[in-house]
Amino acid sequence: MALLERDELSVHELQEVTRLGQSRISTHLGLLQEAGMVQSRREGKRTFYKLGSGDEGGVSEFIRLAIRGACELPEHSHDQINLKRILARREEQAQVYFNQVAGRFDRVYGPGRSWQAFGHLLLRMLPHVVVADLGAGEGLLAELLARRARRVIAVDNSEKIVEFGAAKALRNGLKNLEFRLGNLQHPPIEPNSVDVVILSQALHHAENPAAALVAAHGILKKEGQILILDLLKHQFGRAEELYGDRWPGFTEGDLHHWLEQAGFKKIEVSIVAREDQPPHFQTILASGEKG
Repeated sequence: MALLERDELSVHELQEVTRLGQSRISTHLGLLQEAGMVQSRREGKRTFYKLGSGDEGGVSEFIRLAIRGACELPEHSHDQINLKRILARREEQAQVYFNQVAGRFDRVYGPGRSWQAFGHLLLRMLPHVVVADLGAGEGLLAELLARRARRVIAVDNSEKIVEFGAAKALRNGLKNLEFRLGNLQHPPIEPNSVDVVILSQALHHAENPAAALVAAHGILKKEGQILILDLLKHQFGRAEELYGDRWPGFTEGDLHHWLEQAGFKKIEVSIVAREDQPPHFQTILASGEKG
């Protein structure tokens, strides 16, 4: 009821906000509609719900009590962050279109059409900027970026990996790629010195993810961009044992909240991929701009 106070929402949007099952949400909405506390309308294949407008049997008072009570629930603040993200995404029609295109891509075969080819095409569009690749590992992404960017600084906390990456960059003639030893909370990079910070599947290895985003904000120039690829929060218990993960991924709300607290503006967070094989890891893409 508190989520519907601000705007009408679909079942799918309510599911994204609360992470409750679709059937559970639909059951609740059905009961609330029977009681006159919510109303619905159809738009294509989707049904949108909003708060009821009648006052039979004291419905308005029940709605006010429900909204007041919601503020006392521990989930309330987290749900409000997710709601803000969902409503902001509605306005991003380009993102909706991209998701539709991406959804069709794997189902329609065309000779020579591949994500690898698309990746190379998009890489050519990279402007002449300074990039910090934090948690770079052996530097696969950093190497690709260095072929187009003005300069790439790759940071990792493993001395052996840093030595390996630096030697490989030297062999490949990438003079604009520099490897540095350091961690995500205190990257060895001058403040206000880079245009783009990338954390690709690195944040779930951080000791303190929120502090890592504050540090990323500090090394960015004004209007610099942060790009995060990481795992959606999952229940795969062996991730720490197999991959050394500190965190079982993050919710969209976690990333949005931490980016906001770190001082970023124009924040966008969305799920961009899901693996076909169990445990079906999903990938979140988050971005923001330093004001």
